Amino acid sequence: MRRSDREVKEFRDIAAIMEKCDVCRVALNNNGYPYIIPLNFGMSVKEDKIELYFHGALEGTKYDLIKKDNRASFEMDCGHKLVTEMESGNCTMAYKSVIGQGYIEILSDDEKYNALCILMKHYHQENFPFNKSVMPHTTVFKLVVEKVTGKVRK
Repeated sequence: MRRSDREVKEFRDIAAIMEKCDVCRVALNNNGYPYIIPLNFGMSVKEDKIELYFHGALEGTKYDLIKKDNRASFEMDCGHKLVTEMESGNCTMAYKSVIGQGYIEILSDDEKYNALCILMKHYHQENFPFNKSVMPHTTVFKLVVEKVTGKVRK
């Protein structure tokens, strides 16, 4: 990282930034080009291991790409604030961000309910009684994070 003074080094601090984010951008390999999609997500953290959970339709480009190559990168950010310095005429942006990489697994029907509960919990709706009849028409997948870094600009 070029700006080591902005690096977030503690795993728990990186996870805390991720908890505050509401969109995760996932990048997949599309014949040598990144295919980037913004997704709602849920997150599970256990012993310095992060799993990100997503849902979507039963078919689509992202699933075709995952079948070919299940490696993925991701990015999420929050805490945006314009910072202006009137005297010098400069401005910048304050933010908190996380980037990482890992691999994607499509979850079985037996694993979907728990993953969807994790997703709902991320948006503070852990007791929301979502319609379980849509589960057979929903693909649920997780990104097992292998590498993650964080950065903060105050």
